Amino acid sequence: MVEHAIDLDLPPEGALSALRKAAEEWGAELQEEGDGGTLHLPILAGLRRGLMSGPVEIRPAEGGSRVTFRPETSVYYVQTQAVMVLLLAVVGGLLTVLWPFFPKLLEVAPFGAVVALGGWFLVISRLRTSGPDEFLEAVAAQEEGPRKA
Repeated sequence: MVEHAIDLDLPPEGALSALRKAAEEWGAELQEEGDGGTLHLPILAGLRRGLMSGPVEIRPAEGGSRVTFRPETSVYYVQTQAVMVLLLAVVGGLLTVLWPFFPKLLEVAPFGAVVALGGWFLVISRLRTSGPDEFLEAVAAQEEGPRKA
């Protein structure tokens, strides 16, 4: 798998503290071992959710430290509720498209359009992706400290 890394303007101890805080906010599990440890990171990938695990290292670097995460294992599962809503949206879209060829479907064509758009608004527009890169950005955001409103 691909290595994910980010440079921070913090000493290794500060980077470990930022990593700890970001893991807590994300609901990740960090098993600390020396200059890093093992990270179990919940991830989102469109219609899939999962857990990615691997070692995370914090090494001193020029002007701060470098945090490196190497995923070794990942487990994904499909969100079946979202898939079912999308399948209903496909049926609605087919009703909308096929009514010119089958005039008897004209009565349900508006309903099909509403179902197709409903699938879009309920599922597709809410899909998110969050993985190791976004997690490391959250670690970098911990470096800046709390934002003032």
